[in-house]
Amino acid sequence: MTITAPADQVAVRRPPKSRFKRALLAPWQGLVLTFIAGLNIGVVVLQLDILGFIGLGVGLLLLPISTWLCRQVANLARHLAWRWQGVQIQRPYRPRPQFQRGVMGIAERCRWILRDPATWRDLVWSFLDMVVGFTLGLFAAVLLLYGIEGVVLSSLWPILVRHGYNDWYTFVHVQQGNEKWRWVPAGMGAFIAILGFYVAPGLLRVHALWTRVLLKPTRAAELALRVQHLTETRADAVDASAAELRRIERDLHDGAQARLVAMGMNLSAAEALMEKHPDEARALLMEARDASVKALTELRGLVRGIHPPVLADRGLADAVRALALDSALNVEVTADLPGRAQAPVESAAYFAASELLTNVAKHAGASRAWIDLSYANGLLRMTVTDDGRGGADPAGGTGLRGVERRIGTFDGLLTVTSPPGGPTVVALEIPCALSSPKTSSS
Repeated sequence: MTITAPADQVAVRRPPKSRFKRALLAPWQGLVLTFIAGLNIGVVVLQLDILGFIGLGVGLLLLPISTWLCRQVANLARHLAWRWQGVQIQRPYRPRPQFQRGVMGIAERCRWILRDPATWRDLVWSFLDMVVGFTLGLFAAVLLLYGIEGVVLSSLWPILVRHGYNDWYTFVHVQQGNEKWRWVPAGMGAFIAILGFYVAPGLLRVHALWTRVLLKPTRAAELALRVQHLTETRADAVDASAAELRRIERDLHDGAQARLVAMGMNLSAAEALMEKHPDEARALLMEARDASVKALTELRGLVRGIHPPVLADRGLADAVRALALDSALNVEVTADLPGRAQAPVESAAYFAASELLTNVAKHAGASRAWIDLSYANGLLRMTVTDDGRGGADPAGGTGLRGVERRIGTFDGLLTVTSPPGGPTVVALEIPCALSSPKTSSS
């Protein structure tokens, strides 16, 4: 499972911005939220009109369209809450069933929409956001700009009044002959700008949290989403296990098995030539010895691909350090694991680290990488950071989907931070319990 909205997708999350950057972006983000509040006015009016005529054919035809529009606006709010504030809001909608064709299909679709609690929660949010979202967005947008306006008015007072400017700023009348109040707007503006600098990002945060209260899944919806997620991850695990068994069978058939068959044939031929042609028999025995060495090497490689011995013997920390030593990159590993996790969890984390290091070497253009392993509050955490070019796209076939499926079997959580220019930070969390004390070399 990944941190994202909508759920079950890998999110490329932007790194946290400084307070200064958040304050500068607040006016723009506030205007966007104000625009969304305006969209909700149209959505609410359309939904109420259609629900009023639901008994008519036109209402039945337009209800799916209006609900789709309402959900798109709500999903936009969920996306912005995650993108701007890091507040995750999963989509709570029930899975779309198969509908019949014709009039019965339209009726089934309307019944499915009306019986979904998320439809009504979206409508309630749209209705309230016309006021709450508009107010929070407007104040976030105008505080900083209004404060800057006061400083500009005081600075350009002579030029403005000379050209006929005549207006109020707070309680000061900016006009010809009122020069004694010239610098009051600057003081008021500075105060308002400072207030906006500290308050506007908080207003946006409040909007994201308030949106989550209404648009997050209910307890029943969360359970349904969790069942769906577990079903998908278990199916992925079964498919991955079957594919792994086919790979092992193919590697054994094409590799070690073929060499062992050839070695047996050479030994039989050597046995027949031993008395009359000892030199030829000796050559066949040497070939058999070489074949046995190669078969043993292939078997060891196959075993490492299934479950590395160092992982079983020394634990996750030392196994990841072994990966780092084998990597072409300069990899630094820090680990603080007070015990051993279950073998399947360690295996999933190990192969996730292997895949992520491979991604860094192939796609990131990096020279250094850092792996941090820790355990706290029942979560095994692993963070892989590189100094590459950034811009990692999970949809581009970089293996992140495979990592997600691997840890999703254990209800793991994956987060990707990869702004253009880097750095790329991939963090994963796997719920688990640690048992015996660790046996690792520090």
